[in-house]
Amino acid sequence: MDSVYGDDASGAMSNPAMKWKSQMARRFQFFLDKSTPHAGLRWVGTLFMAAIYCLRAYYVMGFYIVTYGLGIYLLNLLIGFLSPQVDPESEGPALPTKGSDEFKPFIRRLPEFKFWYAFTKALVVAFVLTFFSIFDVPVFWPILLLYWIVLFVLTMKRQIRHMIKYRYVPFSLGKQRYTGKKPSADKASTSSD
Repeated sequence: MDSVYGDDASGAMSNPAMKWKSQMARRFQFFLDKSTPHAGLRWVGTLFMAAIYCLRAYYVMGFYIVTYGLGIYLLNLLIGFLSPQVDPESEGPALPTKGSDEFKPFIRRLPEFKFWYAFTKALVVAFVLTFFSIFDVPVFWPILLLYWIVLFVLTMKRQIRHMIKYRYVPFSLGKQRYTGKKPSADKASTSSD
């Protein structure tokens, strides 16, 4: 039996444009999945893109509003990346405060991969906007830069105070490895006799 529209749902996939879009989405997701374990390389690529964006903005001597908006957005992403998923102020102390408390790992509000992905998408969008003169609003850029620096300092100061108050560190250098106790020199010499 045919649907109300004359064809069944699979008929929409017979459209070549929809097929191409679906294939591109699958390929893009495949490459995203492959890049997940390679955080260092992903960030190097993103920082390279950021350098290209900076060179572009410097070369055209404009698009200060776009750059300012990008900076505010990236600051917002950074705060999400540095914040715990459960805020200790509103939910109570979820993080251990004493040595005898149960260990609870730090879980970010914005995971690293999503942070990187949003950061990269924002760079691409800002880069594309630099090719449209409508977004080149004339402003006195030193004021924007000064305002962004003040905003960054005040925001990070508040975030660092929050980290100190609730005793959490949003960074780790990987798993700790315990090798066990090393035998003392006295035991080693008596066992070799």
